[in-house]
Amino acid sequence: MNTIRIGNAPCSWGALEFAETQTGRLDCTQMLDELAETGYAGSELGDWGFMPTDPALLSEEFRRRNLALTGAFVGVALRNPAAHAPGLEQTLKVAGLVSDAAALIGQDVEPFLVLADDNGTDAVRTRHAGRITPAQGLSDDEWRTFAAGAVRIARAVRDETGLRTVFHHHCAGFVETPDEIDRLLTETDPDLMGLVFDTGHYAFGAGGCDAVIDALDRYAGRIWYVHFKDCHPDVMRDARDHDWDYFESVRRGVFSELGQGCVDFPAVRDWLIAHNYTGFITVEQDVLPGMGSPRQSAQRNRQYLHAIGL
Repeated sequence: MNTIRIGNAPCSWGALEFAETQTGRLDCTQMLDELAETGYAGSELGDWGFMPTDPALLSEEFRRRNLALTGAFVGVALRNPAAHAPGLEQTLKVAGLVSDAAALIGQDVEPFLVLADDNGTDAVRTRHAGRITPAQGLSDDEWRTFAAGAVRIARAVRDETGLRTVFHHHCAGFVETPDEIDRLLTETDPDLMGLVFDTGHYAFGAGGCDAVIDALDRYAGRIWYVHFKDCHPDVMRDARDHDWDYFESVRRGVFSELGQGCVDFPAVRDWLIAHNYTGFITVEQDVLPGMGSPRQSAQRNRQYLHAIGL
């Protein structure tokens, strides 16, 4: 089915993987109801336990709302070799759930395992998100460990569940800047692991939106999946000027509603069409629990995408 469909994700309702965000968030029933009511065709899983962990129950939640399950995010502290085995175990548990549930849904689109660093857990990276310097990055040995862990997980996920793995570059983690994305892709097998290109995290990590289209060209061969997230230039500037950490930047609205930030989504749309992108674009407007009006924001984001032909 050669078309682009639009999904959303629990993070747009404040359901995030970070320990700091587990209190006060809404339940998945309300989140999925609002996602479907505002015109989206699919959703990611969210962190483990937010949605049902039984494939039959999970698939029923999606089937009765006519939604596709588009993927699942798993964070692993890949720079730490001791985290690889438990990270692999957890990732396979999540991938198995997603694979089994997608089969029960009977959907015509393949979900992805979305692998990431254990974002928001390193004090330095969290403190300096959006303004990372090379000195705050991984050493060569740490890069080899990080990449080996990612490859090990992606291979096991493919072999045991049939899902493909995409890596999520993400602020407050060790793959945030353009150079760090380059390094990870250089160190990993392009047939085994792709990239989920997140427009907002790329803009924040790169220090501006001007390079988003160039980045799409740069990573074209590795982009298997796309997240649409906007980035507000004024908040991004204030985050640098006031030395905000990642969570304060999110709290202040660095990831704005689509069309209110600096990402040129019509240009991104044109790039995706020109490169025959098919499947899902997932809208993500990362907010903390209790922030804003997620249903209204989701509706405005969907209306914005309708207005630009998506």
